[in-house]
Amino acid sequence: MRNRATVEYDGTDFAGFQVQPGARTVQGELEAALARISGGSRVRVQAAGRTDAGVHAHGQVIAFTDPMGRPAKELARALDALLPADVALREMRRVPAGFHPRHAARYREYRYTVWNGPRSPLRERFALGVRDPLDTAAMERVGSVLVGRHDFSAFGAAHRQPVRTVHWVRVRREGSLVTIDVAADAFLRQMVRRIVAALLEAGHGRTDEEAVAAALASGRPAFNGATAPAKGLCLRRVVLGPMRGRATPASTTARSNGER
Repeated sequence: MRNRATVEYDGTDFAGFQVQPGARTVQGELEAALARISGGSRVRVQAAGRTDAGVHAHGQVIAFTDPMGRPAKELARALDALLPADVALREMRRVPAGFHPRHAARYREYRYTVWNGPRSPLRERFALGVRDPLDTAAMERVGSVLVGRHDFSAFGAAHRQPVRTVHWVRVRREGSLVTIDVAADAFLRQMVRRIVAALLEAGHGRTDEEAVAAALASGRPAFNGATAPAKGLCLRRVVLGPMRGRATPASTTARSNGER
């Protein structure tokens, strides 16, 4: 039976989502737990996005086929009980046999968190600490340049098809907490973190809309390939199903309707 589920994880101690030889990965932990409850057989797990090393997720969507055909609730309880403390499983349900979360995703939304205040060890486990004040209005203006369908070669790793559609780039401040939400149909590797690096340059008054537009058009690594640290990035949600009209930003409460 084919199942899909939402997965939350703290990416700090992972080498990314995708299985890699000799490295601890989220997919590896999920598949190890599934093997333990499936008689030792490997059960392949597929995901909506392959998050990089150190990147977190609140609403990652996965799918796998259970060879034993167990009820979804029973399977979810058994699997979650075997997962490590930094991975949690929720919202499991049955899906059609051909379901693949990457193909079914309408869009993905990432959130990058910045702590723009005094040094805070607890907050800065999941946020980038920035001491100098940030001009969030300037960051918002620069983000608007990137909305739409563009060749994002300047803001991501090389790819044979670098054209992506960014639905929104939203910058918000609440006290010392600054959040940057970026939603797109798909992302190039490191694309959100490179966008964030450009927005931080704008927040410090070192670039503007014209410079970012020129960097985007050039196709060359923007700002010498500057990339924000992984710890501030989280896959906030994956929205599944065919696109109907324009995508709309999530509410302040993250959710999954179900990086690349």
